[in-house]
Amino acid sequence: QVQLVESGGGLVHVGESLRLSCAASGGTLDEKSIGWFRHAPGKKREGISCISSNDGATEYADSVKGRFTISRDNAKNTVYLQMNNLKPEDTALYYCGVARFKFYVCHSPLDFSSWGQGTQVTVSS
Repeated sequence: QVQLVESGGGLVHVGESLRLSCAASGGTLDEKSIGWFRHAPGKKREGISCISSNDGATEYADSVKGRFTISRDNAKNTVYLQMNNLKPEDTALYYCGVARFKFYVCHSPLDFSSWGQGTQVTVSS
């Protein structure tokens, strides 16, 4: 059973950047699609981005499109989320999960499993 660990979060100011990492252990990610999600207090869980194991296709939520970039390095068994031009509304706990099926809905948490514990991103106003 693969386990995921997120890292790279922190406290930044508006307009700054962070790169989050989703590292796997106990298994490999090369044949798995990975999704990034975030959850802020008082708000519902939001799907951010996904990268497919099938063809490497990527998807982004409208709220982050053009600012965030998802990528993967299978040799390092890690998926990344580069976050640029951060805004206060990006403040949330960010976590990653493994797609349960070959065909999945990127914004649906129910299609993912093996969640990590998350890494906190806080963007000051």
